[in-house]
Amino acid sequence: MVGEESPDKNEFLQNTDRIAWHPAFRSAIKLEFEEYQDALEFKFETELNDEPLKVDAVIIKKLKDVVIRKNIAAIFRLDNIFEFKSPGDFFSVHDFYKVYGYACFYLYLNKIRVTDVTITIVETRHPRELFTHLKEVRGYQVEEVWPGIYHIKGDIIPIQVIESKRLAIGEDLWLRALGNKLDKAGALEVIGKAALRKDDADIRSYLYVIMRSNPGIIQEVLKMSDVADITFEEALEQAGFIARWEARGEEAKALKIVKNLLASGFSVEQAAQLAELDIEKVKTLAG
Repeated sequence: MVGEESPDKNEFLQNTDRIAWHPAFRSAIKLEFEEYQDALEFKFETELNDEPLKVDAVIIKKLKDVVIRKNIAAIFRLDNIFEFKSPGDFFSVHDFYKVYGYACFYLYLNKIRVTDVTITIVETRHPRELFTHLKEVRGYQVEEVWPGIYHIKGDIIPIQVIESKRLAIGEDLWLRALGNKLDKAGALEVIGKAALRKDDADIRSYLYVIMRSNPGIIQEVLKMSDVADITFEEALEQAGFIARWEARGEEAKALKIVKNLLASGFSVEQAAQLAELDIEKVKTLAG
């Protein structure tokens, strides 16, 4: 009900089983390279053919002479394929060959040279089994060139593995924070920058996932007065959540978004609490 204090503001954020990580990954990639948006083209969920074969992202250099001064772009050529593993997922040896095969298929379909393609694998876990295989079976070298960034040497296609949780905050904030183990330093940086760009669609998409997957640390940071002039409820609203719609005379808009919340896996109670609508009204939407 409007005006009542929730007994537990974290309740609606506890169900992380159905978090859509990949949209936030796409936002993080675009945010990391926003300085070069005029020089790069982003193609997400790129279909390799009529069958459901897709890579998570392809970053294409539209301006060939532009140098992308980012540590995660040191291997970049013209067509740069990215594959992302959601937090908790394991990137296996078989996953590597799948992505490598997709890269080969991509260059075949687009009639580009093998020397114009790179592969980047992004995950939160350290791929120990994969590195062992690449070194002992393929005879490759694995070198950590920056914290969390490993270059795989020995193949005609430049390959790198990014262990996102080990990236530097200042250099690769958006990818580093993309997970369910965000630390206070990362949360401070994310919230501080997000508060200055509340109208950015990528920020909203990204913040939505970060807040759902790290509710405790996000609330703790938002309570600190030196972070940003923004409340927990304001941050939720900026991330695509809703609050106090009835007070604004926008109940119809609230009901529409409640439908999306229910479709995304929120419970009736969580959706009602978040929208500050009567639970019986929300139940009618849930059927």
